Amino acid sequence: MTPVRDALSVALALAAGGLPVMPLRADKGPFGNCPSCTGTACGGRPNMKTPGPCQCPRPCHAWAAATTDPTVLSSDSWTAAWRRAGAVAYHPGGAGLTVVDLDSAAAVDWARATLPPTRTVATTRGEHWIYQGTTRSVNHVRDGVDLKSTQSYVRWRGPGTGTMTTLPDVVRALAVKEPTVARPAARAVTLAAPAGGGQCPHRSPAYLERGIAMAEDRITNATSTVHAMVYRTFLAVLSAHGRCGCLTEAHIGRLFTAAQSKGESSRHCTDAWSNALTALGM
Repeated sequence: MTPVRDALSVALALAAGGLPVMPLRADKGPFGNCPSCTGTACGGRPNMKTPGPCQCPRPCHAWAAATTDPTVLSSDSWTAAWRRAGAVAYHPGGAGLTVVDLDSAAAVDWARATLPPTRTVATTRGEHWIYQGTTRSVNHVRDGVDLKSTQSYVRWRGPGTGTMTTLPDVVRALAVKEPTVARPAARAVTLAAPAGGGQCPHRSPAYLERGIAMAEDRITNATSTVHAMVYRTFLAVLSAHGRCGCLTEAHIGRLFTAAQSKGESSRHCTDAWSNALTALGM
């Protein structure tokens, strides 16, 4: 455990610099910092990573607890948490920051080849890349990569090295993640022909072939945000060709193969296709 004096002194120093901070348990989960919220009595989730319907004067757990107020940080209700704290965490969005959490050597290699340099902090399994600017927090934007910004917290691991740069568009694009539709298992996708006989409006099979080939190229040549690119490409193909019934399983298979060649799993392909169908009301 981190001694209360050490954890609190680190927290107060960070708060003085404008970083909203909070204590973490040894298992990296946040505390419920008042009697009403201890043990998720207030209705918070068991891991306490999201605020519950707390009736306290202010949110007292999860990322919403992070504060720069030294009076709150040193209060009696927080002292018990600091005494048992395993680490200090901070709310990056509350400080106008985004942390790209790289959880493997492969993820770090990807960042070095794809993202503009910025301040970096070494972690147990990878690195944190910290940018100036906020975005939506999203986990698993690609293998080993999470975005931590608004409504999230990050363990403090030191000031890091390098000069912090402005949040680039390539990182903002990673947060554009289509909603996942829960499916019990992957299933074959069927396209219903529209009312009116389902006649194909395309005058030549070459039009469809050209569209599928362009979609394959768009996915295959993607250099970043592959997950979002696959979804947008599926959406475009279905918008152009999905209602007349001219798409076949062979066409869909070609698109899935292109996506899987870029690292997408079969389940992700099926989810993206299903989500595109839903978005188009098909």
